[in-house]
Amino acid sequence: MLELLGSFALMLVAGMPVSFCLVISSLFYLTINDISPIIAIQRVAMSIGDSFTLLSVPLFVLAGCIMNSGGITERIFGFANKLVGHITGGLGHANILASIIFSGMSGTAIADTGGLGAIELKAMKDAGYDEDFSLAVTGASSIIGPIIPPSVPAVLFGVIAGVSVGKLFIAGIVPGLFMGLMMSAFVYIQSKRKGYKKTERARVKEILQAFRKSFFAILTPAIIIGGMLGGMFTPTEAAVIAVAYALVLSFVYKEIKLKDIPRLLKETGNNTVSVMLIVAGASIFGWILTIEQVPQKITYLFINNIDNQVVALLFINLLLLMVGMFMETISAITILTPVLLPVVITFGIDPIHFGIIMILNLMIGLLTPPVGMVLYVLSAVSNVPFEKIVKAIWPYIIVLSIVLMIITFVPEIVLMLPGLLGM
Repeated sequence: MLELLGSFALMLVAGMPVSFCLVISSLFYLTINDISPIIAIQRVAMSIGDSFTLLSVPLFVLAGCIMNSGGITERIFGFANKLVGHITGGLGHANILASIIFSGMSGTAIADTGGLGAIELKAMKDAGYDEDFSLAVTGASSIIGPIIPPSVPAVLFGVIAGVSVGKLFIAGIVPGLFMGLMMSAFVYIQSKRKGYKKTERARVKEILQAFRKSFFAILTPAIIIGGMLGGMFTPTEAAVIAVAYALVLSFVYKEIKLKDIPRLLKETGNNTVSVMLIVAGASIFGWILTIEQVPQKITYLFINNIDNQVVALLFINLLLLMVGMFMETISAITILTPVLLPVVITFGIDPIHFGIIMILNLMIGLLTPPVGMVLYVLSAVSNVPFEKIVKAIWPYIIVLSIVLMIITFVPEIVLMLPGLLGM
């Protein structure tokens, strides 16, 4: 077992991509233990080829790419601004509301940051908002995306943990809205302190005009969630519908043409291949952890040293926050879910509740160095140094950590809606 973990850690520290670290360390273990490498091929085939649900990952990524190129994000932000722009710190609130709406379409924080982020930062700069404030709000609001359905991390967690992806989607709605509410409260406090002036309240006619322009874009989450709740389609079929719907809207808006499709497919492929490679590598790695009984050993370690659920949750949160600082989200979910799931079940924690806790922890990790992918994307779209963004975003990390603790110890926030819907 030491050879597996040691080789993995060594390659990770050396800067090798996580997918290669997983595959090479697993093959090294199989070789020195005289286990046929054919097992590795079988595990990869089973992890990717046999999972219908995993097909939704590239499809949701493609839907996000189409929306960012098809004029949909601009319409969403325009409507959000008309709706809440008159509140103190108006564009900050519009930033958060737009992220909540867009999160019901793309399922990834990076799509939110790269698409909405550029639009939001320009609007806030033109309106005279501080650069630090604008960057922090944009970065923090983007992580709502993988909490509110559809969610690529939720799909992966559901597949690996063997729980309902649809139930995970529904469970993320209230926590996502709660995150937005808490961030908006903090934006209001910051804006008061900075002395940002209120803008004139939009007239009803202006709000209706903005709503009419963005109506079909805003309708996307209702179609996805309503269809799944009504039993009309699965999460994977919902992803297909999201892609088709986004394409139709983009062509109607005349923002993309047929010649743009290959570029969008290439962009989706680039974003998806890395995810699938990690899932494939983690399937071999996870199989080895299972035959070595690592999950059982960690469960026994918890039971023997931790005597109550509260301490167990605190320890798991601390572990996930630390992992999120150094490991990419997909890698962390694929590696840690099989290890930690038996522990949380032993302590009577609902797997759906744990799934949302894990995803939120790792989303906060997207805002923290040294990995912090959202920070790198923000730096790219704003041309602001990475270090400056890190300094600006810390207050929001504190706010989101408070939200995390509330969601952790008030499970009803997560489980209430699935319970009401009889899921």
